[in-house]
Amino acid sequence: MELLALVGIAIFLLILGVPVAFAFGSSGLFVGSYLMLFGDNPYVLTFLPNRLEGIFSNATLISIPLFILMGMILERSGIAERLINSIAKLFGSLGGGAAIGVILVGVLLAASTGIVGATVVMMGVIAVPTMLKAGYNKSLVSGVVAASGTLGQIIPPSIILIILADVLHVSVRDLFSAAILPSAILVGLYILFVLGVVIFAPKFAPASPDHSKRLRALALEALKMAIPPIVLIMLVLGSILTGLVEPTQAAAIGVVGALLLAFLNGRLDIDLLKHTGKETIIFCGMVFMILIGANCFTLVFNALGGDVVVLEFFSQYLNSPFYFMLVAMLVIFILGFLIDFFEICYIALPILAGIAMHYQIDMLWFALLVAINLQTSFLTPPFGFSIFFLKSAVGDTIKIGEIYKGVIPFIILQILVLGVVFLFPQLTLTSDDWAKILEFIF
Repeated sequence: MELLALVGIAIFLLILGVPVAFAFGSSGLFVGSYLMLFGDNPYVLTFLPNRLEGIFSNATLISIPLFILMGMILERSGIAERLINSIAKLFGSLGGGAAIGVILVGVLLAASTGIVGATVVMMGVIAVPTMLKAGYNKSLVSGVVAASGTLGQIIPPSIILIILADVLHVSVRDLFSAAILPSAILVGLYILFVLGVVIFAPKFAPASPDHSKRLRALALEALKMAIPPIVLIMLVLGSILTGLVEPTQAAAIGVVGALLLAFLNGRLDIDLLKHTGKETIIFCGMVFMILIGANCFTLVFNALGGDVVVLEFFSQYLNSPFYFMLVAMLVIFILGFLIDFFEICYIALPILAGIAMHYQIDMLWFALLVAINLQTSFLTPPFGFSIFFLKSAVGDTIKIGEIYKGVIPFIILQILVLGVVFLFPQLTLTSDDWAKILEFIF
């Protein structure tokens, strides 16, 4: 009865429009207080302070504010904007070149900023008008920009990968390493799709002759803008993957590097520091409020035996690791339509993780599948967050139906990658696997 009340109160508060953090947190506090005063578990909420202390002393989670601050600095300093403009101009003289340029920019921004919403909006404001002016099909433009913007979900050093590593108790370094191959495959498929459009429907992605006569100058400009972010990415990501430093130290290096780039571009001032600091505090405050509310909910949920109920359900009706994984991926995919990945990671995943461990599933593989799945749901109509970020950026220039139509091919490609990783777990490469591969090559 109490378990139904716990879930029912949370759903009721969500329907009323209460933010997820407060809905689940309040549900846990209400039912937990009832258990302490009138039930048979007078100590259920006394464990909450210890849980929260563990959260705020977690060295891995400290890297999240630092990576967010690094991304904010790169965005607000204009570095990302100039990068988009220069690469889009360089590739614009080729058929489908502007679209490929946007994909490559999405990779660089994902590996340097990792802020999906800001990346989609920025590319929507800057790249979309350029591509439409060149005569690109609106649906293709929408799909390319939205899909490229979501690469920040899966390409290291992604915030979601750090959170998944913490929640599922896997190494951040290994999860970053495991994400490299699926990310590369996904980006390759994006580019192949654009090339296919150029071959079979050239009118959808025409070349822009405006810049062909000054190709060398554009190449130098693009190279000049791309080298600093690439160097920063190599410093941050390379130091993690090689094991030289932990993610928190690497994030600190990233912040210092972003500040240096802002200084070299003449954009480092008090206003930049105030704005990026404020945005980082707001964003991190939201993340940690969700974390606190989710911990309160899951503490009471597990105390009431909710984890046992879920495990018994899977054991009775889906007594197979394969079927469990199918259902788990479907649940995460559907939840991705409705709530942000923070809520999914902190509320739904701890429950599913317990069942995955019961079935002795490789948690690194499980974490990688969840990351790819969340990226796909972030893009999927009708509630995909990237779709609405893009729509807010382009306004009435592109209709929502055209955006829906444009993202479908990229969703299919992402589901294809998800299916490949699901069927071939051996593609989940750890940092040691990459070290062996590089040693063999060199």
